[in-house]
Amino acid sequence: MAAVALDKMLAEARAVCSTDPKRAEDLYRRILETSAQAQGSQAERESNLRVQESALVSLGELYRDNKDANGLAQVIVLSRSFMSSTAKAKTAKLIRTLLDFFTPIPNSKGTLMDVLHENIEWARSEKRIFLKHSLETRLVGIQLETLKYKEALALIGTLLTELKRLDDKLVLTEVHLLESRVYRATGNLPKSKAALTSARTAANSIYCPPYLQAQLDLQSGILHAEDKDYTTAYSYFYETFENLSSQVESNEGSGKALTPLKYILLCKIMLNLPEDVTALLSIKLAQKYADLREVECMRAIARAHKNRNLADFERVLREYHQGLFPFLPHYVISLLNPITELSSDPTIRTHLATLYDTLLEQNLLRIIEPYSIVDVEYVAAQVGQSRQEVELKISKMILDKVFHGVLDQGRGCLLVFDETKSDGTYKAAIQTIEEVGKVVESLFEKATKIA
Repeated sequence: MAAVALDKMLAEARAVCSTDPKRAEDLYRRILETSAQAQGSQAERESNLRVQESALVSLGELYRDNKDANGLAQVIVLSRSFMSSTAKAKTAKLIRTLLDFFTPIPNSKGTLMDVLHENIEWARSEKRIFLKHSLETRLVGIQLETLKYKEALALIGTLLTELKRLDDKLVLTEVHLLESRVYRATGNLPKSKAALTSARTAANSIYCPPYLQAQLDLQSGILHAEDKDYTTAYSYFYETFENLSSQVESNEGSGKALTPLKYILLCKIMLNLPEDVTALLSIKLAQKYADLREVECMRAIARAHKNRNLADFERVLREYHQGLFPFLPHYVISLLNPITELSSDPTIRTHLATLYDTLLEQNLLRIIEPYSIVDVEYVAAQVGQSRQEVELKISKMILDKVFHGVLDQGRGCLLVFDETKSDGTYKAAIQTIEEVGKVVESLFEKATKIA
């Protein structure tokens, strides 16, 4: 079929795409079937291939918009005959484009993994090594998202062996970064840090794309936050936020800047600087995110932390939470609503567990501070927890020297003492005796020499 006819068919398909998807689908499929069989001059064949490529992407977009994961999977499989006649670099880009269409389709990860496995086998049989590595890297990312850590680590091991032999630094950086994320998800922080160091070493020897550099900084910040080094973590998160915000990848690039922004606010909260949250949200780069529900959630947590109010903190969790926080008391768990802002992010979820414990501690201090003797039952009623839980927490606080006091379990009350100033007399006396001892020893040595 002539290239002009194919162009008209492609234009017709795009015109009816929104009004008659079935008709558009048939036209796209006819283009794919016809152009593959096209005969004629070299220029005509090249023109047909360009039309076929456009039809292939448009058909993928059609299935994406209709949330049809199975149809999209068929497009990728059926396109192999076309891909066999194109340059390897273009094939890899085209497959990645089609795979990206799975992202907005809900519950499509299982289908995507099947498609990746099939295409990895096809790339291996066609000896398209770089495409195979790209697809395997994508598969590791999906396995990480679906919590299949064992399979991900096994595939990472194979990938690293092949990539080191080929000395492909860019993909090696991506795989080491994924390895760091998998180990961090399994709780193996030493190996996660080692993998991140390897990723940075590989990245330093090549030109590292800005987005990949941002992901390295983000992972560095997450690992520093795991070590409670929130000051260093804050600097990495801020660098990531600026990097992603400055990228001109329009909506997709800027949308991903929301994650490091939330982590920036989290670091300020964990550093006991909740008042800085408002100031941070007033800067130019952050203003467009200030009204989003995810950011409002962090702002509400900052207010609760500033007021040392556990009830406000629990109210925020009920409003912005999906699933169950294991660190919450049972009476709070029973009130939680299915909303996604907090529990969908494992980093925020982990540090909010620490924050909850800290806020409980500060809330207890706020209640105890005005008294020299206070009833434990009264304290428990104020924080909304059982007497036993409050006694355990207060005992730990006393042992950690958060405040000075004694639990009188017989009377059921807490005796609070003022912080005692250390008396330096004993220390000074010991030091004086040591100095006198040195003088006596010196005199004895001199007397011995004279004798």
